[in-house]
Amino acid sequence: MTKAQEETLLFTRVSKSTQALPVSIEDWEKQAREILPDGPFDYIAGGSGAEETLAENRRAFSRWAIVPRMMRDVTNRTSAITMFGRKLSAPIFLAPVGMQSIAHRDAELATARAAAAAGVPFVASTVSSTSLEQIAEAMGAAERWFQLYWSNDREVSASMVKRAEAAGYSAIVLTVDTVMLGWKRRDFRNGYSPLREGRGLANYITDPVFCSRLAEVTPENAVEEVLKNIYHPALNWSDIGFLREHTRLPILVKGLLHPDDARLALEHGVDGIIVSNHGGRQMDGAISTLDALPAIAEVVAGSIPVLLDSGVRTGADVVKAIALGANAVLIGRPFLYGLAVAGEQGVSSVLDTLLHEFDVAMALSGSRSVEDLNRSILVRLP
Repeated sequence: MTKAQEETLLFTRVSKSTQALPVSIEDWEKQAREILPDGPFDYIAGGSGAEETLAENRRAFSRWAIVPRMMRDVTNRTSAITMFGRKLSAPIFLAPVGMQSIAHRDAELATARAAAAAGVPFVASTVSSTSLEQIAEAMGAAERWFQLYWSNDREVSASMVKRAEAAGYSAIVLTVDTVMLGWKRRDFRNGYSPLREGRGLANYITDPVFCSRLAEVTPENAVEEVLKNIYHPALNWSDIGFLREHTRLPILVKGLLHPDDARLALEHGVDGIIVSNHGGRQMDGAISTLDALPAIAEVVAGSIPVLLDSGVRTGADVVKAIALGANAVLIGRPFLYGLAVAGEQGVSSVLDTLLHEFDVAMALSGSRSVEDLNRSILVRLP
């Protein structure tokens, strides 16, 4: 079968599989809005403050345009990358999103199964609705990372990363931009907190160290203990050394936006950086991730992987991020909307669309591989 015939069959398959489901992220969001109550929907869709950063994350992508190259024979192409010695089918990850039961009853298990089937790495959140071990079981041998929210009780953090390593996770992602909770107007207006509802307790009530801190293991006691520990203004670079003592896995820091913080990450032996502003959910008025990316990539100079999240919606977005210095990207809200609308099938459909969009965008840019994507195919618009 020729490449053209394969692509025709692929187009037919994709068309049939998406006839009953949305295609664009905007349509997924619209349907999720119709399904979910105000509290869960606004928690997923909203940002902090006036949501300027939330909007800026998207606008930043529109400030760059791809200038396609022609007559370059893109018949044989690959979207595969290698990271930490592991070959991945595409430079796309599912970002750590907690408490997915607010979107769908099958929560992270549906998302994990869809990610495994698509060959897309899944980053499991500390505040997931299902435990990291349950997620690992659902994924089998598929690639997965564990995102750690630092605990003021350091032994709880140590216990979590040890469990992740034992359950077959291949990297630890330390989120560093949640030293305090972002000021989310929508959640205040709705009087909604899924954390207080106990939606993110699964990893805590299955953790022996955490449970040993409770006089009685009840949802109410667990919620209060989590709230006491999860916001950590004292977190600093020396804590990377503590993590190193308790895991052999690569450690990435998620939430860096300043090039000087990238330098500090290198000095402290961090294995990877995720350029992130938490999807606009923490500090409103912060720089967009795409605007922050080039300076961080310049500092890192290829010595460790640099990933980007916040604002990625299309295959063209993936091309732009990689051309500006990212090794891979993560998506968050898009797959949550898919989960809300159609469970595992919804996540699968969102991923299927994005992966094929990326393949098309890469080919039409004149590139045969992820390594071919660089600044030369972009122009910054006035």
